[in-house]
Amino acid sequence: MENANPMFEIFIVGSVKTLAEPVRFLGVAGADTPVRRTNRRGLATRESMLEVALRSLASGEPGAVSANRIAKESGATWGAVKYQFGDIDGLWAAVLHRTAERRGELPSSSDTGAPLHRRVATIIDTLYEGLTSSDSRAIDNLRMALPHDRGELERLYPRTAAELESWGRTWIQACQKAFADLDVDPNRIREVAAFIPGAMRGLTSERQLGTYSDLDLARRGLTNAIVAYLEHRHSE
Repeated sequence: MENANPMFEIFIVGSVKTLAEPVRFLGVAGADTPVRRTNRRGLATRESMLEVALRSLASGEPGAVSANRIAKESGATWGAVKYQFGDIDGLWAAVLHRTAERRGELPSSSDTGAPLHRRVATIIDTLYEGLTSSDSRAIDNLRMALPHDRGELERLYPRTAAELESWGRTWIQACQKAFADLDVDPNRIREVAAFIPGAMRGLTSERQLGTYSDLDLARRGLTNAIVAYLEHRHSE
């Protein structure tokens, strides 16, 4: 599943834009950008920039998280990127939104009638494959370069932060929807939804680094543990 799933500042050295110290556009970093009437050519330019941004981010190469590099590889200027997205915050928010569109809904949400174990296994298997996709690598590299402190992220990149925050809400809702017709404690669903992404990133990291552990066994164990926890609704 290439596009399945789930947080840059720019400083200027001469004429080169890289990432470190925020440059504010339109008065305030991340300020609302006016909606522009975009013609067909403008839409094509925007699409090209987003695809180049995703490829650059996914590469993980030095300078991959660079507005200047993305503009250059798109055959455009920073001014053109700024015109399309408003500022660097708008670009990163649009990149994240694009990956969310391509990722779509959690597959288990349409698996009505399936037993609990199959639904949990579907979520685990989907994330296990999706977290190695090009889009997921792009997201991880972008998040590594963004401020890790939530307050700092929201101050410097409010639109990017809002997009990431919406993912958390959407993920919880998707998990609740996946088990909506089963007699499962909703509080336990929220607890499970909170740790699954981190647990799966750990397994994915082991897979990418190489390991002597049996990761198929690890996935089965995680699936069985989640199922056991969700089944015991009234136990403490």
